[in-house]
Amino acid sequence: MASHRRPKQPSRTRVTVLTATAAAAVALSAQAAHADPGAKPTKSEAKEKVDKFYEEAEQATEKFNGAKQKQEKLEKEVGELQDRVARGQEDVNKLRDGLGSVATAQYRSGSVDPSLQLLLSSDPDSYLQRASTLNQVSAKQAETLKQISVKQRVLKQQREEAAGKLADLEATRKALGEQKSAVQGKLAEARDVLNQLTEKERAELEAQEKAEAAKSAAEAKEQAKDDSSAQEGSSKSGDSGSSSSSGKHVPASGRAGAALNAAASKIGSPYVWGATGPSSFDCSGLTSWAYAQAGVTLDRTSQAQANNGTRIYDQSQLQPGDLVIFYGDQHHVGLYAGNGQVLHAPRTGTVVRYEAMSNMPFQFGVRVG
Repeated sequence: MASHRRPKQPSRTRVTVLTATAAAAVALSAQAAHADPGAKPTKSEAKEKVDKFYEEAEQATEKFNGAKQKQEKLEKEVGELQDRVARGQEDVNKLRDGLGSVATAQYRSGSVDPSLQLLLSSDPDSYLQRASTLNQVSAKQAETLKQISVKQRVLKQQREEAAGKLADLEATRKALGEQKSAVQGKLAEARDVLNQLTEKERAELEAQEKAEAAKSAAEAKEQAKDDSSAQEGSSKSGDSGSSSSSGKHVPASGRAGAALNAAASKIGSPYVWGATGPSSFDCSGLTSWAYAQAGVTLDRTSQAQANNGTRIYDQSQLQPGDLVIFYGDQHHVGLYAGNGQVLHAPRTGTVVRYEAMSNMPFQFGVRVG
């Protein structure tokens, strides 16, 4: 029979313990929620995350550029090899046709050379290995056979080389696709972070970005004015050789100066990953385009451009127009503009602009030429 006793009421001590436990659980839940990586970031946190994603996107962009350049080179080499193979095969066919005509004439006259029969029914290399005993073959036929043998060996080598390059090309195309996906992935992550902010917060970040760019541009413009005045004063005094050893007041000149001026004409052009101008650029796209306007060909990527001249590790020795390489893996490049400023295409969402070099970890400069 079921019991109808009233359940025992909890003691005051037990209630207190339960209450404390519940409070602790609520506190832990609140702490976990606060530490949740999916929680809405603050404006400063969002900027830090977005900048990191953009930096990683630029790393992937430079790898993409390198793979694309390699693909274009391989495509050209494969095309040339295939053309040479086709021309070589055509030459072999003509030589064979010539020997075939001789064989036909001999057959009709009832005097087909045994050696010629051997030629037409087996590999010319095998024939040549036994040619020392075939004195029946005329000197002209023997020479033709040697030509065929040599051309066949060359054709074999070219076909093998083309096959190797085609395999390399396929791997490069795969790498190109992977780097493209990596860039798009990082940009998508940056957009996701920005989308967590309010419209007002995004507007404030954009305004901050523009204000910093405007400040750098104004400083660079003022320095350019100072450089012009210093150069004019130097000319009037007859001291044509005076310049600061720091490089901060050295007027741009020569090919480096022409490249810097060309890049300056593109201030305000948008950053687009993989772009090489003339209306949009990525970082190495801008520097390669600018130097091309000065008649100098640079490699496509920042890592390769790091080897396109003499390295300068002392920042004080930089001169306007020198390449400047940033970050430990050399994935960003710009043009030194004097006064501690760099003219560059920073990253997605920005435009070609001047910026303080101190905003990025400087690695070394490169004096082209």
